[in-house]
Amino acid sequence: MSHSYTNLKYHVVFSTKHRSPWITTKLEPKLYAYIGGIIRNKRGQLIAIGGIEDHIHILAGFPQSRTVADMVAAIKSNSSSFGKENSGNPAFSWQMGYAAFTVSESQVPRAKRYIEGQKEHHRAMSYEDEVRELCRLQGIEIEDAFFRVKSVE
Repeated sequence: MSHSYTNLKYHVVFSTKHRSPWITTKLEPKLYAYIGGIIRNKRGQLIAIGGIEDHIHILAGFPQSRTVADMVAAIKSNSSSFGKENSGNPAFSWQMGYAAFTVSESQVPRAKRYIEGQKEHHRAMSYEDEVRELCRLQGIEIEDAFFRVKSVE
C-alpha cells in the first residue's frame, strides 16, 4: 500500500471589497472563529489568523486533497455570507484575488507572530506596501491590478 505524507502550510492574505473597514472589533472574533470552522470542515488546520479592519492574514495547514485555490474560495465565499449576516452590513464581501505563500515548518512560529502582530504592524505600513513586500520576499512579481477594487460575492 502506498502512503503520502505532506505538511502543507500556507500564509494567505486577502482584503475586503474596496478595502472597506468592515471587520469591526465586534465582528472580528466571530468572523475569525467562523473562518477557523471553514478550514476545519475542509480538514485543514488553522494556526493563526489576524488582520485589521480591511484585510486578513491566515496561517493554516491545508490537506493534500485540496488546492489552495479551492480552500481560499471556500473561505471567502462562506465567510462573506457570514459577514453579511453578522455585521449588519449587506455589502460585506471580499475583494477578488488573494496572495498565498508556502511556509516551512521551521518558519511557522515566525509567520504566526507576524500574523498575530498585524494591528501593530499596520501602524507603520499600508496593506499595499505589505503585500508588495511579502511578494518581493517570495520572488513574486505582483501586478498593480491586484490592488484594483473588484469584489467576490
